[in-house]
Amino acid sequence: MYKNLATALRAVCVSALFGAVSTPTAFSQPTAAAPGTGPVKAGFVYVSPITEAGWTKQHDDGRKAVEAALGKDVKTTFVENVAEGADAERVIRDLAATGHQIIFTPSFGYMEPTLKVAQDYPNVKFESITGYKTAPNVATANARYYEGRYLAGIAAGRMSKTGVAGFVAGFPIPEVLQGINAFTLGMRSVNPQATVKVVWLNVWFDPPKERDAAMALFNQDVDVIAFHTGSTAVMAAAQERGKMAVAYHSDMRRTGPDAQIVAVTHQWGGYYTERVRAVQNGTWKSSNLWGGVREGMVRVGDFGSKVPGAVQREVLAAQKAIGAGKLQPFRAGKAAVRDNEGHEVIAAGQALVDAQILQMNWLVEGVVGKLAR
Repeated sequence: MYKNLATALRAVCVSALFGAVSTPTAFSQPTAAAPGTGPVKAGFVYVSPITEAGWTKQHDDGRKAVEAALGKDVKTTFVENVAEGADAERVIRDLAATGHQIIFTPSFGYMEPTLKVAQDYPNVKFESITGYKTAPNVATANARYYEGRYLAGIAAGRMSKTGVAGFVAGFPIPEVLQGINAFTLGMRSVNPQATVKVVWLNVWFDPPKERDAAMALFNQDVDVIAFHTGSTAVMAAAQERGKMAVAYHSDMRRTGPDAQIVAVTHQWGGYYTERVRAVQNGTWKSSNLWGGVREGMVRVGDFGSKVPGAVQREVLAAQKAIGAGKLQPFRAGKAAVRDNEGHEVIAAGQALVDAQILQMNWLVEGVVGKLAR
């Protein structure tokens, strides 16, 4: 999720990531690990505090899932609210130096510090979550968040009365653009005239700024809102204003019991458990995973009480179709898909391949706003 300059990421992510991406079968329910020589020490570094919902909460839920699955065969440690850069390197290095055999670093800005520490600790395994550079002892993993965004767009399109949605976004990196575009395509699949207004924050976690952006969008005919930021502030704003919102990262019905229509949640427990188990069994290898609905890493559900059963069934059927490979968010139908400047970006009847999705640098037709070139 977390940041680097958008232009730098677009320039390198395809060559570094595409071709190494694996798409395994769905993760099974974790089971107890076979007895080993002692518990595996697993460390986790978090970029923000652990809140009741959000990016960091989902990764800490993954850590807890490892503990629940492996019991006495694992001992976990976490450090929260670690800034990217020098602080991250210090914390990661400390974990490596204190006997942790595997260290998870779930923030894009942790990638370079992780690689730097990994060079000095070749016997420690590192998992750079949302990173794209691997090494013999550094694996990477990310999720196809855009699949969940498309499904949420279907729900938003069915529920919106104005046909105008809002989107509070952090940085214009490909991952965020994928989400905005997939959400818009999902919304327009059920309401072809729907539009999505975007506000860029240039920050991931700033609750007051997130709230202000949401409030500004609600003043522009927006009655349903999505976001790619790290707190529950947008959901809280929707609850306050009597609007609707799509939760991201976590189920946020505690924050927006009336506002939430659906949640796009990220499920890391299966992946984290398998990787820790591989360390214990001596089978860990560097890899690069980009998993989604099929792998159980992205899930849409947790519908709000106001969402009709027919809409819920429609979204869940589409989720099943994505998992089966029968529905692709970035596949054009009989008509080509165009960006919001009129250029054809997906030819009629064609689908984007991973390399094209990973270097996405356009906004689809229906999105109000422009990207800095």
